[in-house]
Amino acid sequence: MQLNKFKLSSIIEWGTLVGTTLIVCFFLVVILLEIITKGAGSISWEFISSVPKEGMTKGGILTPIIGTVLITLITALFSIPFGVCCAIYLNEYAENNWLTRIIRAAIRNLSGVPSIIYGLFGLALFVQTLQLGTSLLAAGLTLGLLSLPYIITTTEEALMQIPNSTREAALAVGATKFETIKDVVIPSAVPGILTGVVLTLSRAAGETAPILFTGAAFYISDTNGYINQEFMALPYHLYMLSTQHQSIDEVRPIAYGTALILILVVFLLNLSAFYIRYKFRKNEN
Repeated sequence: MQLNKFKLSSIIEWGTLVGTTLIVCFFLVVILLEIITKGAGSISWEFISSVPKEGMTKGGILTPIIGTVLITLITALFSIPFGVCCAIYLNEYAENNWLTRIIRAAIRNLSGVPSIIYGLFGLALFVQTLQLGTSLLAAGLTLGLLSLPYIITTTEEALMQIPNSTREAALAVGATKFETIKDVVIPSAVPGILTGVVLTLSRAAGETAPILFTGAAFYISDTNGYINQEFMALPYHLYMLSTQHQSIDEVRPIAYGTALILILVVFLLNLSAFYIRYKFRKNEN
């Protein structure tokens, strides 16, 4: 009787899991088909390599692409060193006491803060207090703050996967703690660290709310890359075309094309994360 009850419970749990997965995949496929069928016709080399013209009713998306690449680079330069160093300190040096536990809880709570809150904080800190103005630098630093909790968490999880016996073996042969971390622990944790970093940056590249207040512009016709000026980015460009443009019907093909390019960019970043992880695991084996 108990065995039959256990089997029934397992079947229900498995069926629920499969059912919910299929529902999510169904809606994902519907959305992707909608974007692909309506956006593929707009994709061309001219669309990718030309700047927006005539109030974004014509031309391409070169300026938003350049802005997205630059802001992602600034985000990476700001968040990766700080995030990785913080994770190394918390996992390798900090004592396991109440203060460390509070810090870890705070970092995990920051991961759940809505991105628009980071945008308002970036506006107050970088744009107004530090007087960076609405610029590429202010927006990149804001996205860097948003990315920090994710990079810290994923890096610390990767470090936790390294057995303590590995550290003890390095210390036993005369290596210092710093040498053990630098030459043994971090190289072993690189696959997990890189995966978390790339996935975090792919998320940051698709954010709209944080850059809405800190530097994203409605329309810029040139492709200058000055970090102290406003810029165009793919997610904000898509938002404006879809909701705020005065000729929404006229620019709808451009909006679908922009959405398809943004999805491809995020997909390639995620794919690179899985490839990096696979490559490192294959080399380890």
